[in-house]
Amino acid sequence: MFRNLRCYRLHGPWPDSEEALSEALAERAFRPCSAFAERSAGWEPPGGQEGGRLARRLAGADLLELRTQSRVLPAAAIKESLAVRVEEWRSRMGEEPPRRELRKLKEATRDELLPKALVQSNRSRGFVLRDEGLLVVDAGSPSRTEWFVEHLRTCLDGFRAEPLRFNTSPATLLQELFLGKAPAGFSLGRECRMADPSDGRATGTWRNIDLHDETIRRHVREGMRLTHLGFGFEEVFTGVLGEDGVITKVKLAEGEAADVSDEEDSLARQDAEFVLLTGLARRLLARLRELLDGWDDTPANPVRAAQARN
Repeated sequence: MFRNLRCYRLHGPWPDSEEALSEALAERAFRPCSAFAERSAGWEPPGGQEGGRLARRLAGADLLELRTQSRVLPAAAIKESLAVRVEEWRSRMGEEPPRRELRKLKEATRDELLPKALVQSNRSRGFVLRDEGLLVVDAGSPSRTEWFVEHLRTCLDGFRAEPLRFNTSPATLLQELFLGKAPAGFSLGRECRMADPSDGRATGTWRNIDLHDETIRRHVREGMRLTHLGFGFEEVFTGVLGEDGVITKVKLAEGEAADVSDEEDSLARQDAEFVLLTGLARRLLARLRELLDGWDDTPANPVRAAQARN
């Protein structure tokens, strides 16, 4: 269900019911991209349940889904159409179009082609652990995560979220786990990435390999910085933990998938998978909080935090 866990601390009130949350999200419900718009985004029922609520609350967690629809306008198509317009202008005026006129021709070309462009959608999911005050987003990049968070800000009064940070850097845990000092509940995976501290562009990646091998560990002992490490948790959850605390390549171990038959409807399967995932995420984040000396409560953005309080 989720491939990435990018965590945010929540500040401010959160709707106390599934209905109230859905009503708040309805202010920015998804609407298809209009003919002259490049992109449109909004909330839709998780799992594509038509007519359903825009949030689903199960076992103390809220599941949300943001849909972004974009018009696909290839650069090559714009370039070809623009060349025709430039040639027409050149034939009519007997000279090359000046820079200002060329900019107008580009804008006219784009406006003409945009309504004819195909559209494509991508969806980002997130869930809120209400008791823990955490938002977890499944996104492959910080920009997509912030896109998700910004759309929540526009719907909820007083909403504020900041990336989850720990008092001790996750890099410490990566080092211990990699060098054979795995804390209870954790195991070493089969993937890692390192960087040269003197040149961040110099990196090395190992995948699907026994990381107990001393020839690999020697790189860290000799000064390479461990930036990402594959790990297992409670023998049912695997992923890759980054030094920034972001967890990627999330996967449940075989045999731990939600116990729902193929005959059951997709919503029941989604619900079962969601309850399983959020239960594991709760235990994992609680364990990380314990191992890394708690959450760092210092505002990441003091200016924004002050503005939110005022």
